[in-house]
Amino acid sequence: MEFKDYYKILGVAKTATADEIKKAYRKLARKYHPDVSKEPDAQARMAELNEAQAVLSDPEKRVAYDALGSQPPGQRDFRPPPNWDAGFEFSDGAGGAGGGRSGDYSDFFEQLFGRTRQGGASAGSARGHRREPQPERGTDHHAKIELDLLDAFNGSERNISLRGARLDESGHMVTEDRTLNVKIPKGVIEGQQIRLSGQGGPGHAGGPPGDLFLEVHFKPDLRYRVQGRDVTASLLLAPWEAALGAQIEVPTPTSRVEVTVPAGWKKGRKLRLRGHGIPGRGAADPAGDLYLELELALPPADTPKARELYETMARELPFDPRAGL
Repeated sequence: MEFKDYYKILGVAKTATADEIKKAYRKLARKYHPDVSKEPDAQARMAELNEAQAVLSDPEKRVAYDALGSQPPGQRDFRPPPNWDAGFEFSDGAGGAGGGRSGDYSDFFEQLFGRTRQGGASAGSARGHRREPQPERGTDHHAKIELDLLDAFNGSERNISLRGARLDESGHMVTEDRTLNVKIPKGVIEGQQIRLSGQGGPGHAGGPPGDLFLEVHFKPDLRYRVQGRDVTASLLLAPWEAALGAQIEVPTPTSRVEVTVPAGWKKGRKLRLRGHGIPGRGAADPAGDLYLELELALPPADTPKARELYETMARELPFDPRAGL
C-alpha cells in the first residue's frame, strides 16, 4: 500500500513542533473546508488534512508513524500496538472540528491505526461549530514479561523499562524511558496478565491514562515442565529401586519430600504429589500438583566389579527384554 507523507500534506518539516503542526493545519483547513472552499478537490484535500492532523498531533501515533517512515521504501512493515483501533474523534485542536467524518480516512490510515469510532464528528461539527473536546481514556498497552518458575511459587518483584512519547515544553515530541517496579503475585501462571493501572497510553483532553498489561511467560527450566498449575519432573531410579520399590527423598521447587516408589517399575508410570504444584488462589482455584515421571537409570559398567555384576545378571537372570517381539 502506498505510503502517505503526512508532513508533506501539512507542509511542515519532520521536526515541526505541536504548535507548528496545529497552525499549518488551521491555515490549510480554512482554504479547503468544504463549506467555504471553491477548490474542486476541497473534500479530498480536507480528508487528507484531517488524517495528517490526527496522526501528527498525537505523540504516540507520531512516534509509530515516524518509525515506519524511517524504513526503506518497499520494506515498511508496521504492526500497531494492541488496541490502537479503539477509535477517536478528530478536531482542529481548538474545539472546532475539521470537517472529517467516520469513513473519510484512507486505507493507509486504517491499516496503521484501525477504523475510527462509529459516528465520528457530528453534523453540527462538520459545519464548523465549536465544541469542547471530550475527555478520552488513553489506550491500553500490552507487553510480555519472562519469569522464573520460582517466581510463581514465592512471588517476587521485577524492574521493567518502558519507552514512550510525550511533548516537551516547547511542543517538540520526545521519547522517554521509565522504569517500573512490578510486584509478581504468588501463584501466577503462564499466559496470565498482570495489570498495571494507569501505566498505558496518556489520556486526551483530561481523560485518564490507559493500563499496561504484562503477559506472563516462564523461562525454560531444565528440571521442570509446566502446564497450567501442574508441574512435571523426571525422577531417575536405579534398577533395584525400580524393581524392588524404595523410599526416596526428592526435591520440589520449594522443598524436599519423601516419596514411596512402588515395586515393579513400568515405563510411563508417574507419581502424583497433590498440592505441590503452583500455588492456587483459594478453593475455586486450588494449587496444582507435582508429577514425577519414573525413569530407569543404568549404572555404567566402567569398573571390573561393575562388569562382573552385569555378567552375573546376564548368566543367572532369565530375562529377555525382547520377548514377544
